[in-house]
Amino acid sequence: MITHPRLGALLQGLVRFTPGARTNWHSHALGQVLYITDGVGLVGARDGKAIRVSAGEIVKCPAGEEHWHGATGTNLMAHIALVVGDGTGDGTTRLEPVTDEQYSAALATTND
Repeated sequence: MITHPRLGALLQGLVRFTPGARTNWHSHALGQVLYITDGVGLVGARDGKAIRVSAGEIVKCPAGEEHWHGATGTNLMAHIALVVGDGTGDGTTRLEPVTDEQYSAALATTND
């Protein structure tokens, strides 16, 4: 863990998703960076836009943006998630589950 006197701690974690698995909706006070290490996945936003991601790609989720990420329906996906703590924790606001309808729409728009 690396600390910065004004921003808090830089936190990281390796997260693995089985096919069809995804996070709940959530946001990060200071944003999030995802480095895709394995497989193929999706990152979706509240406006309905979703992107397909694969190993070697980097995704930046802006501060405060409600989003989710996970595997496609047929592929595993793993990423290293990086967030800067807000001084009181990791700055994450956890929200409701992504519905099957929202997930299916993301799959359809990314051609999986």
